[in-house]
Amino acid sequence: MPRRTPPRRRVTVPQPESPESTAALLRELVAHLRQNRTQLREEWARRITESQLLTAMTREEIFVEATSVYDNYVAVLETGSVEALQAYARDLSERIIPRGVETHEVLGIVLLLRDVLARSLFAKYQADFALLNRVLDAYEPAANRIANTVGVGFVQERERIIRQQQEAIRELSTPVLQVRERLLILPIIGVIDAQRARQLTEQLLRGIRANRAKVVVIDITGVPSVDATVANHLVQTVDASRLMGANVIVTGLSSEIAQTLVTIGVDLGKINAVGDLQGGIEEAERLLGYKVTVVEATSSMQG
Repeated sequence: MPRRTPPRRRVTVPQPESPESTAALLRELVAHLRQNRTQLREEWARRITESQLLTAMTREEIFVEATSVYDNYVAVLETGSVEALQAYARDLSERIIPRGVETHEVLGIVLLLRDVLARSLFAKYQADFALLNRVLDAYEPAANRIANTVGVGFVQERERIIRQQQEAIRELSTPVLQVRERLLILPIIGVIDAQRARQLTEQLLRGIRANRAKVVVIDITGVPSVDATVANHLVQTVDASRLMGANVIVTGLSSEIAQTLVTIGVDLGKINAVGDLQGGIEEAERLLGYKVTVVEATSSMQG
């Protein structure tokens, strides 16, 4: 008997939504979110508080920010443009980062909003599963884009603030001090890496130019050790200062740093090294032509 070929089953492959259809769904979604704005915004603010996010802010402040984020969120769904949201995210980050708000909190509240809105869509379209899937297909990419925009904006602002703080700390940790006319002191404390070495060189050269300095005392008593790269940078700093017309005196060389300089073959004739800071200042004053006079204290009272 001839073999019968089983009948082929027809498989219906869902077709992707057309741009016009997606736009229509998003318009319907935006209308729903605006119509239920008060209820959804209050539900979101409540869940933020229950999740113990934004604890550095009061409930009133959370509600105000929730209102702004919600309206920006809906605007992105309506227009497809994230520029206004990006600007708001930067402004929000500037205000809340100094108050101790962490990255996970910002991402957490945005994801909470996405969930609150998704639940409202399930409630609205639960009777029509096919339509619900179409609405979610239109909503989810936009929601993910919004979450990514806010998260990236917050992280970028946080990194900018951290860089500013690090720069301020570095400047405070390498002050260029004028102790006499034409005499500068650069006391260095702590670990020196390549970036800090470059920064202290720039600060020193600016100080030499601004103060028309003739002698600079670099005190590294507080520096435990340096590697070969930083040691070479120290020598380059001395050379650069000399090119700008200033003699450099290095004080406080530890035995470890001295060994590093010898190991890498530094021409020690280029470095005017003095044991301690007091000796360095005295040497600097001698180079500047000051005469140091020691005055002994005597008792003005006769027994």
